[in-house]
Amino acid sequence: MQELLIATKNPGKYSEIMEVVGGLDYEFIFLGDLDLEDGDFEEDGETFEENAKKKAQYYHEKTGFLSLAEDSGIVVNALRGELGLKTRRWGAGENATDEEWIEFFMNRMKEEEERKAKFVCAACVFGFGNEEYFRGETHGTITASLQAPILKGLPLSSCFLPNGQERVYAALEAQEKNEISHRGKAIFAVRDFLADLG
Repeated sequence: MQELLIATKNPGKYSEIMEVVGGLDYEFIFLGDLDLEDGDFEEDGETFEENAKKKAQYYHEKTGFLSLAEDSGIVVNALRGELGLKTRRWGAGENATDEEWIEFFMNRMKEEEERKAKFVCAACVFGFGNEEYFRGETHGTITASLQAPILKGLPLSSCFLPNGQERVYAALEAQEKNEISHRGKAIFAVRDFLADLG
């Protein structure tokens, strides 16, 4: 059975990805379970696709496994240019706890009347001598307060209300969220690609 490395150390992202691809005929490996030296890795691409490819290629070359990586972030109209590719590193910073990060974000948004935002996800599968790209976007608004408990590694899920929905990401059942979320859209496309390969 072919191994597929899910190249993220974020347990929230890993579980969301596995909810979509987990039924495929692959042996899945969580990057967080591997003891890899990766201090030389820099996530410095200029697009979500570039960052996804950099991660997938880097960990493929480190491990020899077919690798699936994604890069995602939120674009908030009121904070144009501030988040996006830098989402997790923005504000309280990537070393902040989920609670610290989202508290900073919600305080920053407190005075903003413009609440529209979109989540973007780009995924890349690397390891066949080339790379394949997949993208998903979901538009919505930022709620005035947290509407659900914080999901580990996914703090924005508690305040992002997708267009046409009555509940924020974190309040949706996993299957419901995967059908409408930016990551779900990208990873369903990945699943179809991997199924065809298999």
